[in-house]
Amino acid sequence: MSKRIAAKHKIDRRLGVNLWGRAKSPLNKREYAPGMHGATRRKKPTDFGTQLFAKQQLKGYYGSISEKQFLRYFKEASRRPGDTSEHLVGILEQRLDAVIYRMKFVPTVFAARQFVNHGHILVNGKKVTIPSYLVKEGDVVEVKPASREIPMVMEAANLNERDVPEYIDVDAKAFKGTFVRVPKFAEIPYPVQMQPNLVIEFYSR
Repeated sequence: MSKRIAAKHKIDRRLGVNLWGRAKSPLNKREYAPGMHGATRRKKPTDFGTQLFAKQQLKGYYGSISEKQFLRYFKEASRRPGDTSEHLVGILEQRLDAVIYRMKFVPTVFAARQFVNHGHILVNGKKVTIPSYLVKEGDVVEVKPASREIPMVMEAANLNERDVPEYIDVDAKAFKGTFVRVPKFAEIPYPVQMQPNLVIEFYSR
């Protein structure tokens, strides 16, 4: 297990936001950063600090994606014509772990990564074990029949913390869904304000 995943419960407090909008967020009880100096007043950030925060927030939301991989997404988004920030969040939403999280097959993005790694997910009928696999429009994603009674899956289906967005069509009873289309930034149900434009500024310095 990577240190990023092991420290997932500190992410909310470090960033000062309830990143996933969860009732179990530690920020609900301790509204300050972790560590011995966490309770001290936060300094007013510089422009660079604001851009860095936006990057950390977006990376953290999708399961603390590595810097190397995140930079690769930025470069891919930059190559495409049009709004780079729109392309960036669109790519992030195409990740298989993000898709099964949106479909409510798992309770958290970290659980989604583990779930895919362990071979519980089929894409168009074929097993895919790469969380960063990019799902295409029209792809059908489902939980393997043998994995549908895993307690985590049952728990996720009953969560009221979030809804399935319109760009994904899900048959909850069949544990199956279709990635209808790549969403626009305004359609993505982030619980907190994301600023992908600042992320683009950060990498464009």
